Amino acid sequence: MIARLWRGWAPLDRADEYQRHYEDEVSVHLTGVHGFRGARLLRRVEGDEVAFTSITFFTSMQAVRGFAGDHPNRAVVEDAAREALSHWDDEVTHHDVAVDL
Repeated sequence: MIARLWRGWAPLDRADEYQRHYEDEVSVHLTGVHGFRGARLLRRVEGDEVAFTSITFFTSMQAVRGFAGDHPNRAVVEDAAREALSHWDDEVTHHDVAVDL
Protein backbone atom coordinates (compact mmCIF):
# COMPACT_ATOMS: atom_id res chain seq x y z
CA MET A 1 0.00 0.00 0.00
CA ILE A 2 1.14 3.56 -0.76
CA ALA A 3 0.64 6.54 1.57
CA ARG A 4 0.59 9.94 -0.15
CA LEU A 5 1.42 12.89 2.12
CA TRP A 6 0.72 16.56 1.44
CA ARG A 7 0.61 19.71 3.57
CA GLY A 8 -1.24 23.00 3.29
CA TRP A 9 -1.82 25.98 5.59
CA ALA A 10 -4.90 28.13 6.10
CA PRO A 11 -5.47 31.31 8.09
CA LEU A 12 -7.40 30.58 11.29
CA ASP A 13 -10.56 32.17 9.90
CA ARG A 14 -10.54 29.98 6.76
CA ALA A 15 -9.41 26.66 8.22
CA ASP A 16 -12.94 25.32 8.68
CA GLU A 17 -13.65 26.23 5.04
CA TYR A 18 -10.72 24.09 3.87
CA GLN A 19 -11.76 21.20 6.11
CA ARG A 20 -15.31 21.31 4.67
CA HIS A 21 -13.84 21.29 1.15
CA TYR A 22 -11.81 18.18 2.00
CA GLU A 23 -14.80 16.43 3.56
CA ASP A 24 -17.32 17.39 0.88
CA GLU A 25 -15.40 17.61 -2.40
CA VAL A 26 -12.02 15.88 -2.08
CA SER A 27 -13.71 12.86 -0.52
CA VAL A 28 -16.02 12.47 -3.53
CA HIS A 29 -13.11 12.68 -5.97
CA LEU A 30 -11.02 10.18 -4.00
CA THR A 31 -13.75 7.59 -3.51
CA GLY A 32 -14.17 7.44 -7.28
CA VAL A 33 -10.53 6.40 -7.79
CA HIS A 34 -9.91 2.69 -8.32
CA GLY A 35 -7.41 1.55 -5.69
CA PHE A 36 -8.18 4.30 -3.16
CA ARG A 37 -8.06 2.83 0.35
CA GLY A 38 -8.77 5.72 2.71
CA ALA A 39 -7.65 9.15 3.86
CA ARG A 40 -6.89 11.11 6.98
CA LEU A 41 -6.78 14.88 7.34
CA LEU A 42 -4.68 16.04 10.28
CA ARG A 43 -5.09 19.54 11.67
CA ARG A 44 -2.79 21.55 13.96
CA VAL A 45 -2.77 25.22 14.98
CA GLU A 46 0.58 26.87 14.25
CA GLY A 47 0.45 30.47 15.42
CA ASP A 48 -2.04 32.36 13.26
CA GLU A 49 -2.49 29.48 10.81
CA VAL A 50 -3.79 25.94 10.78
CA ALA A 51 -1.47 23.36 9.26
CA PHE A 52 -3.21 20.50 7.48
CA THR A 53 -1.56 17.21 6.62
CA SER A 54 -3.42 14.97 4.20
CA ILE A 55 -2.54 11.29 4.15
CA THR A 56 -4.24 9.28 1.43
CA PHE A 57 -3.83 5.56 0.89
CA PHE A 58 -3.75 3.73 -2.43
CA THR A 59 -3.08 0.16 -3.43
CA SER A 60 -0.28 1.12 -5.85
CA MET A 61 1.42 3.98 -7.69
CA GLN A 62 -0.83 3.13 -10.63
CA ALA A 63 -3.81 3.90 -8.39
CA VAL A 64 -2.12 7.15 -7.30
CA ARG A 65 -1.91 8.13 -10.98
CA GLY A 66 -5.66 7.55 -11.21
CA PHE A 67 -5.98 10.45 -8.77
CA ALA A 68 -2.98 12.64 -9.63
CA GLY A 69 -2.53 11.99 -13.34
CA ASP A 70 0.76 11.65 -15.19
CA HIS A 71 2.72 13.66 -12.61
CA PRO A 72 2.04 11.81 -9.36
CA ASN A 73 4.51 13.88 -7.32
CA ARG A 74 2.66 17.10 -8.11
CA ALA A 75 0.08 18.19 -5.55
CA VAL A 76 -3.57 18.22 -6.59
CA VAL A 77 -4.93 21.51 -5.21
CA GLU A 78 -8.36 22.43 -6.54
CA ASP A 79 -9.55 26.03 -6.92
CA ALA A 80 -11.75 25.86 -3.80
CA ALA A 81 -8.74 24.73 -1.77
CA ARG A 82 -6.58 27.52 -3.20
CA GLU A 83 -9.19 30.04 -2.03
CA ALA A 84 -9.14 28.72 1.55
CA LEU A 85 -5.41 28.06 1.91
CA SER A 86 -2.67 30.67 2.25
CA HIS A 87 0.08 28.34 0.99
CA TRP A 88 0.72 24.66 0.34
CA ASP A 89 3.33 22.18 -0.79
CA ASP A 90 3.49 21.92 -4.56
CA GLU A 91 4.99 18.44 -4.27
CA VAL A 92 3.81 15.42 -2.32
CA THR A 93 5.73 12.46 -0.97
CA HIS A 94 4.86 8.81 -1.37
CA HIS A 95 5.73 6.14 1.16
CA ASP A 96 5.37 2.38 1.26
CA VAL A 97 3.20 1.44 4.23
CA ALA A 98 5.45 -0.82 6.26
CA VAL A 99 2.99 -1.62 9.07
CA ASP A 100 -0.78 -1.21 8.99
CA LEU A 101 -2.35 -1.83 12.41
